[in-house]
Amino acid sequence: MRILVVGGSGLIGAHVVDVLRERGHAATTVARTAHPGVDHLVDVGSASIEELRALLAGHDGVVYATRTDEQRPLRKPIYPTFRRDNVEPVVNLFTAARLERLTRGVVMGSYYTYFDRLRPQWRLAARHTYIRCRVEQAREGRAAAGPGLPVAVLELPFVFGRAGDRLPNWSGPLDRWARSRTPLAVPAGGTAAASARSVAEVAVDALEQARGDDIPVADENLTWNDMIARIAEAVGRRRRVARLPAGAVKASLRLGGALQALSRKESGVNPTHLADLLLAELFIEPTTGRSLDPALRETFADEATG
Repeated sequence: MRILVVGGSGLIGAHVVDVLRERGHAATTVARTAHPGVDHLVDVGSASIEELRALLAGHDGVVYATRTDEQRPLRKPIYPTFRRDNVEPVVNLFTAARLERLTRGVVMGSYYTYFDRLRPQWRLAARHTYIRCRVEQAREGRAAAGPGLPVAVLELPFVFGRAGDRLPNWSGPLDRWARSRTPLAVPAGGTAAASARSVAEVAVDALEQARGDDIPVADENLTWNDMIARIAEAVGRRRRVARLPAGAVKASLRLGGALQALSRKESGVNPTHLADLLLAELFIEPTTGRSLDPALRETFADEATG
């Protein structure tokens, strides 16, 4: 296959490129900023359908592997911004892909859409703009692709690993916290997690099989206590992790939501309802069964060894 990877210099995109080439496929990379290995500098979010068609010409499939920071507070209303960043580029990309007669596609999505289907009573899409836009991204992207272009949506949890100097955008704060003298305290609950390599392998499997379904991805399920303890160990600091009372977590996040509202700002995941997610077990049946320890060590390697 010949595959165009949008976001090919990012953490996940770079691993997708590696796996494609290891399996004998050709990969073309697109990114917004210059980086080693990038074939085309293009902002897909602002490119026209005709410009996207020129990029896609001659390819069999396309992978969309860019993302938006869901926690970044913005001036109200934030929905138009999140839709512009998350939904419209995917609609335009897969419209162009359909016109160029591509036969397969993958979108790197979020595991929140999995839980939105699994737990409708949580009203995730109604309460969180980011999740609403992820749901719209999958639905409208597939509609733009049409029936002849199956689009697999990988529903991703926390992703560990590195690609060159590219790391998860949340790894820096967690590294500093694990190394600091600040007490380590977390709520009950936990999350699924995966390595960037595992995500890439699932993505290439989906391309090879021309899958068009939703694919939740996980290597392991971790309680928050286990995750933070293992991060601390990865940076060389074995530390005790305490439990935060649920009431304190809820009160703190509701206060944060109120203060954000007073400043006329919003974030993609609403702090007022974030406690419901943090206190839940956001677990997925493991896709690979691999240990996360190698990816954890890789994520924090520079800090741990420097």
